[in-house]
Amino acid sequence: MIALPTRAGKPDATLAKAVDLARTVALEVADPGDVGDHLGVRAEGERVVTHHFACLRAGYPGWYWSVTMTRAKRGKDLTVNEVVLLPGDEAIVAPAWVPYKERLQPGDLSPGDLLPVEDEDVRLVPTYLVGDDPLDADDRAQVRRVAEDLGLGRVRTLSREGIDMAAERWHAGPGGPDAPLAKSAPDHCWSCGFLVRLNGSLADRFGVCANGNANDDGRVVTLDHGCGAHSEVKLARKQQPLPLPDHVFDTLTDDEVETL
Repeated sequence: MIALPTRAGKPDATLAKAVDLARTVALEVADPGDVGDHLGVRAEGERVVTHHFACLRAGYPGWYWSVTMTRAKRGKDLTVNEVVLLPGDEAIVAPAWVPYKERLQPGDLSPGDLLPVEDEDVRLVPTYLVGDDPLDADDRAQVRRVAEDLGLGRVRTLSREGIDMAAERWHAGPGGPDAPLAKSAPDHCWSCGFLVRLNGSLADRFGVCANGNANDDGRVVTLDHGCGAHSEVKLARKQQPLPLPDHVFDTLTDDEVETL
């Protein structure tokens, strides 16, 4: 059953009775087998109504045909405003559109791809002091050129918001404390000899793994992350490999020596 939108008010009687006309109009834009039963009529305004018909087109479950009609005051001629196919509450529809930059995931960029950062990106702030006065695009470009000429290094650096966003992303990612690898680890990264600590405000929460045998080698990990490649991990006696037996010499069988 399709849940149709409702509107207060009583539909115009003349327009409400024009079910056959509405179906005929719907069939002008749809195949004969695509229009099903009449589902109802609703008032859109004074002498404006919309008829709804079930959609039987393959691949469109939960959709319905909508035919909007009107007439002039005290007029007998009916006018069709529009005929559209609309989704109901249970219709299969495309997911909401997400901007390209928000769809990007780590690993999506290929060699040669460019991903420019907007001037007003909240994750970045100017490295140099520009004062509190707002700057237009030309002023920002001029200050950027001066900074490059003076050799001030990076034009922009991470803002407080950018640092917090990165910390939240790393903490919730595969290098965080809730990763399955960390939950089964014998110890945490903070006590591992392969941990390279970061500098700055993130030093008390994150480091970089430098163990070439670990899954997280070269990646940022939280100090309470962990894995089985911890520098101080030891195997229990029952986990250690069995020693190889000594060589056995066969002293009972004569060796056959071929003479030339």
